[in-house]
Amino acid sequence: MSDTNPTNAAVAQEDTARVEKEAARRAEPSGLGQLLRSSVGHNLGLVLALALLALVGVITGGERFASVDNVMTILRLAAVIGVVSIGMTFVITGGGIDLSVGALVALSSIWCTTVATQTMANDIHWIIIVTTALLVGAGAGLINGLLIAYGGVAPFIATLAMMASARGLAEIISARKTQIVSVPGFTDALSRDVLGVSVLIWIFAIVAVIGWVLLNRTTFGRRTLAIGGNPEASRLAGINVRRHTVLLYVLVGLCCGIAAIMLVSRTTTGSATHGQLYELDAIAAVVIGGTLLAGGRGTIVGTVFGVLIFMTLTNVFVINNLSISAQAFTKGLIIIAAVLLQKRFSRQPGS
Repeated sequence: MSDTNPTNAAVAQEDTARVEKEAARRAEPSGLGQLLRSSVGHNLGLVLALALLALVGVITGGERFASVDNVMTILRLAAVIGVVSIGMTFVITGGGIDLSVGALVALSSIWCTTVATQTMANDIHWIIIVTTALLVGAGAGLINGLLIAYGGVAPFIATLAMMASARGLAEIISARKTQIVSVPGFTDALSRDVLGVSVLIWIFAIVAVIGWVLLNRTTFGRRTLAIGGNPEASRLAGINVRRHTVLLYVLVGLCCGIAAIMLVSRTTTGSATHGQLYELDAIAAVVIGGTLLAGGRGTIVGTVFGVLIFMTLTNVFVINNLSISAQAFTKGLIIIAAVLLQKRFSRQPGS
């Protein structure tokens, strides 16, 4: 009896180990599954989705959709919200959220087109308009960051309060009137084409490249990913989480200032109604692009594709004379689908 029991126990342990190894092997994703869960696979999926949308546009819109002018229109529209979405990518990757981006665009556009600002721009240089918009956006972002990082206010609440305050301040400054830009140098510089492509599109491309390098090739980007994944572990590792959080909100505010400049140059106006629902469009583009809402993972390339997908979708709807309500409904379905896919893949082993 004493000789049999150890033998049986050893056999049972071997069987258990074999079963566990087999279960682990089956749980491991296949080569295709690993590709789909990788950043390359996700980007390929976004490219496919964009190609399918373009195909639908060509089938339903014909030459109106496929023309070079229409493609440039899509890219120009994508440029403004795209810059905002790049900033939003950093904030969400770092575990936060910013609901005030649309209002910051409006406030920046109003402040940089006041009579006083335009008078200074005419006397000195139109760069005054650009500097004002950037300072207003970054300053508002700094307030958000300080409230969240040092004031202990939840990002949702702090940025919601900023959204209401910034929009209200824009209305007060402008007396709810549209401000016309009368600085010729400003509109001439930003409304022209370079190599056949609008300056606005070039600005979007430059911001996207800088954002990619900042997120993927710098200590700032690595710290952003670490804080979004586990802020407490990041703090114990020596990262100044509070200071970094403030910088993230300053960054998104700066992007709002850039977007305001682009919007003012395109419309030649500053208005308290600029940037309506930009926060929703930016969050949607970021989520579609593959950035986790919970933080810890972000992709600039995915965000760019997300913006292009939504702008192409909007263009297809406009060309086919479909209602704004149908557009909003479709965007909502896409966002829900993207979040559900994120949740599913996050539960899978090796994701």
